[in-house]
Amino acid sequence: MAHLVQTMAYTGQKPWHELGNLLPRKQSIDVWAKNAGMDWEICETPVRYMAEQAGSLGSIMSFDDQKVLYRSDTKAPLSVVGGRYQVVQPKEVLEFYRDLTEISGFELETAGVLKAGKKFWALAKTGKESVLKGNDVVKGYILLATSCDGTLATTATPTTIRVVCNNTLALAINGATSAIKVPHSTSFDAHSVKKQLGIAVSQWDSFMYRMKTLSERKVKSHESMNYFLKVLCQSDSQSDVSQGLVNERALKKVQAMYEGHGRGAELGAASGTAWGLLCAITEYVDHEKRARSPEYRIDSAWFGQGATLKQRALDHAIQMIS
Repeated sequence: MAHLVQTMAYTGQKPWHELGNLLPRKQSIDVWAKNAGMDWEICETPVRYMAEQAGSLGSIMSFDDQKVLYRSDTKAPLSVVGGRYQVVQPKEVLEFYRDLTEISGFELETAGVLKAGKKFWALAKTGKESVLKGNDVVKGYILLATSCDGTLATTATPTTIRVVCNNTLALAINGATSAIKVPHSTSFDAHSVKKQLGIAVSQWDSFMYRMKTLSERKVKSHESMNYFLKVLCQSDSQSDVSQGLVNERALKKVQAMYEGHGRGAELGAASGTAWGLLCAITEYVDHEKRARSPEYRIDSAWFGQGATLKQRALDHAIQMIS
């Protein structure tokens, strides 16, 4: 099976998806670009087609309203997009962090390419950190990701990672994610995004206060099952016969993780609390949810259905302390 993750680099411990090339800490942007597979550019050319004529090959014509994006190194096609589509280069994603790492104390931790170049990202520690009861450590990150196939706007997301299990959760306030999204119909202004991110990162204390409140909210057995039912059994397709079986497996899994089989489930902050409920869902999405491969899991957990499921889990958890 072809891997979704074409290349990836990381520092420190091996990421939860167990992929990538290990780098020493505090490497240059150029070193990151080479080892993360991001040292190439997205090129573009008008869509061309052959206008057939009887008895000959015909003429090569251009369709200027559309353009083909392709890799500069392999010449492999990436996508066909509209003529006004604004490209964000892989190196731009890494360059976004240059002043943040050199001046503001951020540290790049992972970066890489998904789907043969159609998506790419970089993740950096912000230096923010909170400790919940039982030495349950949560650290702050910024995830910057984009695509060149129309599946993802250029998105900067303040993200938390629970150290004991490497679960990822987007920072959200008042039920809304703090992600800053720049559609490809407009140019990517890194300075403007960083200004907006400054506001989002400043919400760390407010977000972690809510997580601390979740860790102090004791949960009864019937509440835990109701929570998991609300999070896992909300389906847009009521006619999907297999959905019930999928949800039943998922329910048993998260319940078991919550009741002591999950990573860090025994810690004081998680044992028998609303924080433990949320952690069971995030661990399930990041580590246990069925996926064709670890590469598909990371794509889902950060950008797809898994990310949506974790956001729903957070929303329902916050309702328990509202």
